[in-house]
Amino acid sequence: MKPEIRLDYRARPSALAFMARALRPSPGLKRGVPAIAARWRHRVAPAELARFNALSGLPEGDTLPLLYPHTIAFPLHMAILTQPAFPVPIWRVLQVRNRILQHAPLPRDATLDIAVRVAGHRILEKGAEFDLHATVGDGAATAWESVNTFYVRGRFGAPTAESVPEAPKLGAPEQKVGLPGTAKWRMPAGGGWHYGGLSGDYNGVHMFGWYARKLGFPRAFFHPQRVLGQCLARLPHDASPPLRLDAWIKGPVFYGAPVAMRSESSHDGTRFALHVDDDARPAIVGHLRPAGDSIFS
Repeated sequence: MKPEIRLDYRARPSALAFMARALRPSPGLKRGVPAIAARWRHRVAPAELARFNALSGLPEGDTLPLLYPHTIAFPLHMAILTQPAFPVPIWRVLQVRNRILQHAPLPRDATLDIAVRVAGHRILEKGAEFDLHATVGDGAATAWESVNTFYVRGRFGAPTAESVPEAPKLGAPEQKVGLPGTAKWRMPAGGGWHYGGLSGDYNGVHMFGWYARKLGFPRAFFHPQRVLGQCLARLPHDASPPLRLDAWIKGPVFYGAPVAMRSESSHDGTRFALHVDDDARPAIVGHLRPAGDSIFS
């Protein structure tokens, strides 16, 4: 068994450093997926929290919003995905699913112990998926955790036994495109650079129209975490922990685009789907609900 690669940071990981590492060749999946873990202790700053809320469209609250750790932990995800031993290049990686579980509220002035590790991977027929598990605590206990799933297209051998992604237990939300309409608005026209400063994600598809077009997109588009904030800000729900958000990232949400969000609430939470430019296919699908004990169930 290969030894674990540990990345311990005393400050926010440098985006310049890990994006420079991303230029190195990747070893490929034939050598397996190494155990990589990263840590960072982060003190929440009022100005940074206010900038996060403004960019995400979320209101100020007495505790940290559900999506704040999701964004602030993301530099550690980037550090792992650009580590030279990671098997695939980050330039080909897309974020496709998020699972977020908040066990307990986090104070606005908390000092957060953030840890991210590679939790598993799957070989699919036309690609591979990688799960990164993040935990956040204010002291000894874990108050918040997530599993972010990243996809890369390609042929990597025979599909594994876990090649079928876990289906939502309460029905497939991506099929709920006929939900009652709840909100229509126009997405903000920019802010990608500012949000990149929070998340560490300076992918050119979020910054430059010319770069996005080079990769086949009509124009630059939002970071997925920021889109989820825009959605949650418009959902009627009780945000008291324990709380769970499952989100499926189906397509890009462009700067300045008109969007419509449809949602439906029931005893098992709220399902929602965000559509861009009257597209019948949702770009973001989510399920917000009271949480169980395990992020992996």
